[in-house]
Amino acid sequence: MKIGVSGASGHLGKTVIAELLQRGGGHEVFAISRTPEGAPDGVQQRPGNYDQPDGLPDAYAGPDRLLLIPSADLEPGKRAVQLVAAIDAARKSSVPHIVLMSAAGTKRADDAELGSGYWKGEQHLIAKAPMWTILRMSYYAEALADEARASLGSGVLTGLAENRVSFVSRDDVAATAAGILLSEGHDGAIYHATGEQRLSGAERAALIADIIGRPLTFLVLPEEQLHSGLSQAGLPQAVVNAVIDIQKSFIRGAFDIVTGDVERLSGRPPKALRQVLAALLLS
Repeated sequence: MKIGVSGASGHLGKTVIAELLQRGGGHEVFAISRTPEGAPDGVQQRPGNYDQPDGLPDAYAGPDRLLLIPSADLEPGKRAVQLVAAIDAARKSSVPHIVLMSAAGTKRADDAELGSGYWKGEQHLIAKAPMWTILRMSYYAEALADEARASLGSGVLTGLAENRVSFVSRDDVAATAAGILLSEGHDGAIYHATGEQRLSGAERAALIADIIGRPLTFLVLPEEQLHSGLSQAGLPQAVVNAVIDIQKSFIRGAFDIVTGDVERLSGRPPKALRQVLAALLLS
């Protein structure tokens, strides 16, 4: 079988390809990226840029299954345009089955919201693809580790409200995607890659404190105060807006979900959050 991975040079793309190669089976893997030289060895590298859609039909020609990994572009509305164009290019190239990476809690949203691109991508995929599968992922455990590192100086994790999130490792998301790409029976399915626990802000802070051996608490801040603090820390406005959007998605329970899809599709249980955080914070 021929498998294409679009967005192959990013962290998730590289991990998916590594998982595909590790599982063997003699499949031909196409690594499609605007920087194909950054793709792992052992695959066929192809240039493909979401912002240059005219070249995508050639990039997507040949695979039996194509995984579309959205870009990290934070410009409002940009991700939706990219995904719609990529799906149209895959159809033009007669890709039989398209698998789309999306986010847990995806819903209809204003174009200015970070999650709007996922919704529009999903809807276009469902309407246009001959066969399709959607893998919605919960929030990365690696992102929580980054937040923890940034909070060590103050000893405070912040949020707009108390909330619950099931954090999932990038490795588990990649293994789940690989499981979908390498097996049958997924046409028309929407899956969720999640961790095994839904942790509140206070529980996350306590877990991190126990791992690092230092006090850490969770503090609820008004949106204006959080926005001001992020801006004063020197973060670009697009990043500040993204963080606020993510915090709002926490409040509405977008990532407050636990499923068995990781184990069922990857063949192994998801990594414990403590294990992932300890490996990242104590290294």
